[in-house]
Amino acid sequence: MRRLTLASAGFFALLSGSALAADIGADLPMTAPGFDWTGYYAGLQAGYGWGRSDIAGTEGEPFAASLDLDGGFVGGHVAGLWQFNQAVIGARAELNYSAVDGSAQLSPGNSVGIDIKWLGSVNAEAGLAADRWLVYGVGGVAFAGIETSQNAGTGFAETRTGTGWTIGAGVDYALSNNIVVGAQYRYYDFGKEHFDVPDDFSDRDQDVKLHTLGVNFSYKF
Repeated sequence: MRRLTLASAGFFALLSGSALAADIGADLPMTAPGFDWTGYYAGLQAGYGWGRSDIAGTEGEPFAASLDLDGGFVGGHVAGLWQFNQAVIGARAELNYSAVDGSAQLSPGNSVGIDIKWLGSVNAEAGLAADRWLVYGVGGVAFAGIETSQNAGTGFAETRTGTGWTIGAGVDYALSNNIVVGAQYRYYDFGKEHFDVPDDFSDRDQDVKLHTLGVNFSYKF
């Protein structure tokens, strides 16, 4: 009888201890889940670009010039991302107003210039997420409004949409469930393009290669 009484007391003590532990556990905060990068994004970016353009006259009076390009840019982007475990894939489109330009003097009173008025791209994106951090690579088709000009007493300027490719990398950090900030590097290559210019000037081939470094702010929907 005494053994039964002790066993019963022990059993009820165990139940009481389990209930108390459950109550304490209910009051403790649960571990926060990792940030989910799946979603649609829209935002702004701004930065600095630098590069080079080589121009060579192909008819008339031959010439060759290498122009150093630099200047700022600002624009907007939209993106869609999908996360699978730590892997993140998606697509991104960007469009920027650009003040990247450069000029070179061929002779006294005779100069040539390049002015990138805008640039944009449509890209694929892939990266790895570590909770609120995302490191990614990006690449795709690039477009730019590129003006070529020459001033030799009289002058001309012609703007054409150039097409090329771009590749780069970036890192993003989610400040909250909706606000993401980051930084991105890009390389653009718009290849070689031929320009037929007015008769007083030489027709020319030119290429444009550009690096950019920028910061971005995105809102996740």
